[in-house]
Amino acid sequence: MDWLGQKIAEQLMQIMLLAFTVIAFATGYLMASFQMMILIYAGGVVLTTLVTVPNWPFFNHHPLKWLDPSELEKHPKPQSSLNVNSKNKSVKK
Repeated sequence: MDWLGQKIAEQLMQIMLLAFTVIAFATGYLMASFQMMILIYAGGVVLTTLVTVPNWPFFNHHPLKWLDPSELEKHPKPQSSLNVNSKNKSVKK
């Protein structure tokens, strides 16, 4: 899943959970049934999980372009300096 796919999955999850919460509450209130409300909400959570957790192809429309190994050799990683304590410090005498 690419970065944009993660963002879409997160937004889709929030929208679906909010929608199922409203639908479950309204149905439970109108039917005066707490059990029905919980069942509708639980079904919504399961459906939301099935839609957003697997790595579906529509979450991979913007794949990352990795650096080719030959390019990595041309542009080596910068080395960190080993003398961390060699900064200019004023010494009292």
